[in-house]
Amino acid sequence: MQATFRVFALLALALLAAARPAAAAQALSIDIYGPGQNVVNMCVAAPLSLDPAQPAPAAAAEFLGYVQQDLGILPFLRLTPDNQILGGTTLGGVSREQIDFNRFQLSKVDLLMTLGLAPDGAGTRIEGRVYEVGTGRLMVGKAYSQVSKENLPLAADLLCAAFLEALTGNGDIFRSVLAFTKNLGKNVREIFTVQPQGRNLSQVTSLGGASVSPVWSPDGRYLAFSHHGASMHSLGIWDRSKDRIFRTRLPGETITGLAFTPENRLVVAMSGRGAQDIFLLTPDLLKVAETLASGPAIETSPRFDKEGKVMAFVSDRHGAPQIFVRDMESGAERRVTFNGKYNSTPALSPDGKHLAFARMLPEGHRIFVLDLASGAERQVTFGPGKDETPTFAPDGYFIVFSSNRSGTEQLYLTTRFGGEPRLIPTGGGAVFFPAFGPLLTK
Repeated sequence: MQATFRVFALLALALLAAARPAAAAQALSIDIYGPGQNVVNMCVAAPLSLDPAQPAPAAAAEFLGYVQQDLGILPFLRLTPDNQILGGTTLGGVSREQIDFNRFQLSKVDLLMTLGLAPDGAGTRIEGRVYEVGTGRLMVGKAYSQVSKENLPLAADLLCAAFLEALTGNGDIFRSVLAFTKNLGKNVREIFTVQPQGRNLSQVTSLGGASVSPVWSPDGRYLAFSHHGASMHSLGIWDRSKDRIFRTRLPGETITGLAFTPENRLVVAMSGRGAQDIFLLTPDLLKVAETLASGPAIETSPRFDKEGKVMAFVSDRHGAPQIFVRDMESGAERRVTFNGKYNSTPALSPDGKHLAFARMLPEGHRIFVLDLASGAERQVTFGPGKDETPTFAPDGYFIVFSSNRSGTEQLYLTTRFGGEPRLIPTGGGAVFFPAFGPLLTK
């Protein structure tokens, strides 16, 4: 089982600094949601001791590694190696007055991160700053006190989230966690979690049978999944705050899809009496409160936007699986995929404007992103093998999907504009059904 991830005595404090006059220039930023993306050159300086009379603590090298691992997943960021900086990356100090920005400008560096560490009680004090090299402007300043060795990765995540938010307006990729199903052997699949960088891999279920299709509640406390046992199918719920799992039998025969509404209500696609429909359950999860999509065909794979205004789902009511959306206020439904004979596993962006899904092409399944307003489609993965089950990150920019391009199904990180996918380490065994949720920090 996974222990609750908490921060003990970890305080994030803004560092106050007055910008010099040159910093009046427009701040550096990136529009990650626009059609084109600039590449920013960034350097992370060698960590220093906050006490000039003492060497940097032993935690410095480890913390630097976590920061570089975080920044390495950003496709619009190019980390400049130490050997490309004239005079190296060791600074005279971490504050602006102690930095020679000229040598970084000569190496065409746009942003400079400094790290200062010192012993702090039973842990370490960490100060992280990011400067614009051209102006010397302090872009980000954070301090974390009494950071234990266990919480060094989390401190790196929080620092990089603050930096990404300052640069792009959203740092939630570093405040998120992925749940997924992993194949552990013949007819055995269990639920695991991992961060998008591949850290903190942890097993959630040990139920035997097949635990599949995990989905997070909006507050991140609950993880729902379908469990297929030897004698029955059941709904499983993991309470992350208490690290407890309970299961309940639903009125239907087979669960084929799950989703949470913004109010933490559970929506289930399940079959019964020859039909497969989508239902809103009562709060006690024992009965059907409302039918959301129904018909003689298969209705499955419900997904909601962050505000619950739109539900996407798959239906074969026209003869083959296609994706539809339902306006939750009016109840109106409309088909949104018309290209391809087989479109499945929809994922709505948090703002409800984009839909990621898998389309079956002659060469295999590929991930597409649809602009729901304009109807424009973009293919964002190109194999080899088959790419399936996309899920949007909380920022609406990153997408994780499963693919067997390496020979067995693994998870890959890309963006809604495409680009070279990055493998997310999940250990041995095939993995499926990724789902993003919030990283609990306390």
